[in-house]
Amino acid sequence: MGLVVMKFGGSSVANAEKIKNVARRVIQTRDKGNRVVVVVSAPGDTTDDLITMAEGITPEPDPREMDMLLATGEQISIALLGMAIKDKGCKAISLTGAQVGILTDNTHSNAKVKHIPTDKIRKELKRGNIVIVAGFQGVTENEDITTLGRGGSDLTAVALASVLKADVCEIFTDVMGVYTTDPRVVPEARKLDTISYDEMLEMAGLGAQVMQARSIEVAKKFNIDIHVRSTFSEAEGTFITREVQKMEDVVVRGIASDKNQAKISIIDLPDKPGEAARMFKDLADKHINVDMIIQSSASDGRNDISFTVGHKDLSKTLEVMERIRRELGAKDVIHDSNVAKVSIVGVGMRSHVGVAAKMFSALAREGINIEMISTSEIKISCVIKNTQVDKAVKAIHRVFNLDKKK
Repeated sequence: MGLVVMKFGGSSVANAEKIKNVARRVIQTRDKGNRVVVVVSAPGDTTDDLITMAEGITPEPDPREMDMLLATGEQISIALLGMAIKDKGCKAISLTGAQVGILTDNTHSNAKVKHIPTDKIRKELKRGNIVIVAGFQGVTENEDITTLGRGGSDLTAVALASVLKADVCEIFTDVMGVYTTDPRVVPEARKLDTISYDEMLEMAGLGAQVMQARSIEVAKKFNIDIHVRSTFSEAEGTFITREVQKMEDVVVRGIASDKNQAKISIIDLPDKPGEAARMFKDLADKHINVDMIIQSSASDGRNDISFTVGHKDLSKTLEVMERIRRELGAKDVIHDSNVAKVSIVGVGMRSHVGVAAKMFSALAREGINIEMISTSEIKISCVIKNTQVDKAVKAIHRVFNLDKKK
């Protein structure tokens, strides 16, 4: 008898009919002789609605109370799915993250999982229950509810698959799998049969919204195979797995874009040892995630440093940077929120040359100016104007022939 962890996103449980469909899929998996643990997100746009409600009370909601509020969305889903499964004559039990005992640190809204006991879930599985677990949430040692960040239900599912030693972790969504890029931007985008952990980790971190990046890190660490597939189709989706040799034959696996970017520059910063370290430590202390960083060469003992952050951190970043400017004697802090990031990803970059030149040439032919560049072994990212993102993605997809199966 196998053990399958199935995760269903908010679009899969958005209304009563969809929840009934999920119940059918879950029972179908159970009827194949599997023990089943189901992780669900909040229904539809519930999380966004709750955030809007909170911001109607105060522009800066208390983080602890915000987690208390947002965790209720998943509680709706698990209860309704439990009802749907029981209505079809099967045994099921719904459990919150706290009831399972998903222990996290104290970082509200972006908590890290420290430990997941398996006793409760295994006991319910032995009783013949389909176990339904609320995704996205956990609890601290002080019994405060925490949430795991956007897409945190993916992390819940992968972490449970790891500790339960599941045979597979299936991530059900409203698309057929992982594509070479967003099919809404490029209709010729092709579904991938497989993608490596490293490639998917880069894609997720660069703006592809199929899966949360932290969940891929856990899958890679514990070697958990993930099957991303559609809730509304029986067809196979995309398997996220360890890298195999043939993956290097494909130079570029996919393209990701992220319009949720802002560029900040500090001008005429004194070129002294430790000044940059001080600046980025202060940003880290405010839990601001800095992405791309560029420092100009020093002139007359001063230089400029530019970096990118997500839109949600912009105001907080500007507050920190204005204080830094005064304390370190820099000339100015400027920002641009009308930028975006476009990136190519592929493990084949390790063994192929000329990839960057090919990408930059494609952008140049479309009259797209590159403001910042960042690279890794398997990734190249460019910051461009956000109005040019779709044009850039189409041009890059075309130049690398990503619509053709390799």
